[in-house]
Parts: sequence; structure tokens; C-alpha cells
Amino acid sequence: MISRKDYFEGVFPIPLDKDGSAWEYCGPDPTYCTFFPCNHCFNCDFCSMRTLVIGDIHSGLRALEQVMERAGASPRDKLIFLGDYVDGWSHAVETVDFLIRLRTTHNCIFIRGNHDELCREWLAGGKDNPLWEQHGGRATMNSYRERGGTVKTAHLDFYRDLENYHLDQNNRLFLHAGFTNLKGVDFEYFSKTFYWDRTLWELSLSLNPDLTPEDPWYPKRLTHYKEIYIGHTPVTRIGKTTPQKAANVWNVDTGAAFRGPLSIIDADTKQLWQSDPVHTLYPGESGRN
Repeated sequence: MISRKDYFEGVFPIPLDKDGSAWEYCGPDPTYCTFFPCNHCFNCDFCSMRTLVIGDIHSGLRALEQVMERAGASPRDKLIFLGDYVDGWSHAVETVDFLIRLRTTHNCIFIRGNHDELCREWLAGGKDNPLWEQHGGRATMNSYRERGGTVKTAHLDFYRDLENYHLDQNNRLFLHAGFTNLKGVDFEYFSKTFYWDRTLWELSLSLNPDLTPEDPWYPKRLTHYKEIYIGHTPVTRIGKTTPQKAANVWNVDTGAAFRGPLSIIDADTKQLWQSDPVHTLYPGESGRN
């Protein structure tokens, strides 16, 4: 990622146009960039057109391709995937292959989900995990067995390199599940909490709407970040099929593993794009239903 400091201190060279002339580089405000947004520095936060947040995919590659097309996702966008790339539909290997290719052309941030970690553990050691198999793991195992061992190393690298959370320049936090430390993610004791916790969403849903962040009873966990984006707990559990906001927490898991769609939300404008209900794209399969 190209940082503001790199530009100001000249670490990142001023790019040249095709005719050899120098381009103006980015300043603290995108309006200072003559060629904003420019293809040269699509990894720069200042030159990203949109911050698009993608919910839990659960091997639904057909839905991912469909919703990305509907959103018009481009290399100029910052794509933040909230995890759970596998376990559900039949395209586990194909989904990870797609994401590995995507990061070579797009500005992607891949967050670690609990299902991704369970899959990594199985790939790395082949441990038997009946509970995982019952919750989508069996379809993932079948997908890998059909492909054979050719993808194992690349996919293990992908799972290993996933991020537990991402904090952007606007103090927006992106993670799969939640955190429990009252001081924030930097003080979390157990990293597994980032992709297994459900208490953050539960807390947000149950919060008295009359409380304000200035109230002494307002949960300290929610005061550190402008917004928090999560997946992990499908909003279909509360009868919804679109991303839901509770307090300052946005839940973007719209039940793609079950009978819901896959969703992309623009973190700035809150514009929403959705695939068809994912089960309709995989006739004859049950997903996690």
C-alpha cells in the first residue's frame, strides 16, 4: 500500500506518462492530483474511487462474479473482503483461485474468516473435524479432492496471509466477526476472537437507541471507530436480506451460504449491490441449508 508519507517524502517516484512527461502526484486531498484517479497508483487510498465491502462468499463464485459485475468493480476501487471465502457451495477451489488472480489486478484486502481458518487447518494437517464438515466443510473437502494437490501450496499461502482486521484512513474498522477488549482491537488478547466472536453484533443489536457515545453507559467497544464492518452472523437470522446497521456496526453477511444473496456495499455512499439469491445460482445443491 502506498502511503501519504511515501508521496510527501518522495519515497514513491513521480510516475511518467507515455510520452515521458511527469505526472503530478497525490496530495492530502484527491483534488491535488491532476490525474485523479490514476491507474498508476490505484493502491493509494487517495486515488481509490470507492471502498467496496464484500460480505461472506461461502464458495459462491457465481454470485461473486455476478455482484462484482453489477457493482462495476474496477482496479481503481478498494475491495475489502470480510472473509469466509469457502464452505457452502461447490466452488471452494475456484473461488480462492479467482481471488488470488483478482489481487494481481485490483486493490484487494482479504480478511480472515473462521471458515477460512478451519479450511487452512484441514489443508495443512488433514485433521478430521466432523463439526466443520457439517457446516459447509464437506463441500470444500470435495472441491479440493476433485482438483487434487496442485493448488494446495498456493491456497495455504493465501489462507496464511489473510488479515485479522483492517483499519482505514477514515478510522473505519473491517473484520470478520468482532472483538471483546474495551480498548479496541490492538489490545485483544486472543486473535481467534477476530473471526469467531458474535458478541459485538449482539451488543450492537441490543443497544438502547437513546444512548449516545457521550453517555457513560455507552459501550466502550463502540467508541474507538467511526464505523465497524463485519460479516460472520447472517442478517437472515433477524429476517433481513440486506446489510444492517446497529449502532455504528454494519453487518454485510446477507446469508449467501443459505438462501440469501451476496452483497457489496460502498462504505462511503452506502450504495448497495446484490447477487441473485445464491441458492438459485447452484440448483441441485444445498449449500449450508
